[in-house]
Amino acid sequence: MSEHTNLFGRKFSLYILAIITSFILILAGCGNQETKEQPKDSKGEQSSEAEDVREITHAMGTTKVEGTPKRIVTLYQGATDVAVALGVTPVGVVDSWVEQPMYKYLRDDLKDVQHVGVETQPNLEEIAKLKPDLIIASKLRHEKVYDKLSKIAPTVTHETVFKYKDTVELMGKAMNKEEKADQLLADWDKRVADFKEKISKKLGDEWPIEVSVLNFRTDHARIYVTGFAGDILKELGFVRPASQQKAAKEGNVVLKLTSKESIPSMNADVFFTFNADGHNADVEAIKKTYDEWTSHPLWKNLDAVKNDRAYIVDDVAWNMGGGYIAANNMLDQIYKHFELEQQ
Repeated sequence: MSEHTNLFGRKFSLYILAIITSFILILAGCGNQETKEQPKDSKGEQSSEAEDVREITHAMGTTKVEGTPKRIVTLYQGATDVAVALGVTPVGVVDSWVEQPMYKYLRDDLKDVQHVGVETQPNLEEIAKLKPDLIIASKLRHEKVYDKLSKIAPTVTHETVFKYKDTVELMGKAMNKEEKADQLLADWDKRVADFKEKISKKLGDEWPIEVSVLNFRTDHARIYVTGFAGDILKELGFVRPASQQKAAKEGNVVLKLTSKESIPSMNADVFFTFNADGHNADVEAIKKTYDEWTSHPLWKNLDAVKNDRAYIVDDVAWNMGGGYIAANNMLDQIYKHFELEQQ
């Protein structure tokens, strides 16, 4: 074989090798591109959800939650309310306290949702059957079963059940809906500012006025010092009588009154009264208690009574609902009682 032929053969071999090497590099580049490419959603659009793992700090510790949970179980009333406010229908909820099995204001949104027991004793077996990817619970109600709940699905908890703003923030983070949660809270702040401006203009120097939140049971009366309604009234600018402020500082949520002689301790410029047991079999007994106390001479000497500012309000909106929608329903009623135009 001639030297010329050998030279040609070597050049041809190098040429083929270069082509093969280039082809391998192209394939490798495509492979890397596919690896880096984000998964696509149902519309074929790219999404980073699969890589989104968030650590949610809550009342019982820290929980990792992936992406945007789709199957959510809510185990207290405020959480169920907030889920609806965030535009999500849970796959499982607990029974309501009154208007069972679910509060009327939520029935249309939750009509086909599975119930998993009561708030104080949820049915873990039924929850597991729903195969949730997120459980919203409360340390107050579910501390003893938290570990069992966490084995079913990632579980986040709030310290209590009535701090609805905290519930909105917690669920916004856990459900990957922080933007929606922020919008809800911003909308609420606008309503609060609107109410405070209008009530101060209407009442003038009389504002702020003192308020008492009252409740009558089968055998006694109560003053709700703090809690769901109390927090909202404080935010709106209402103040409490000095004795109630003292009780709140001492950590009391409710003052229980067993004697009619204690009626003067209720005194305030305005009363909002809800009879929390008014939906059950004790309704007649509660009405009897209410009638007896409110017909007593000491009752008639109270400032709210004399000024015709003793209002009966809805116990679901003022106490039982415990969520964002309930808070807005409560504020609707306050606007109405003071004859203010809503925003």
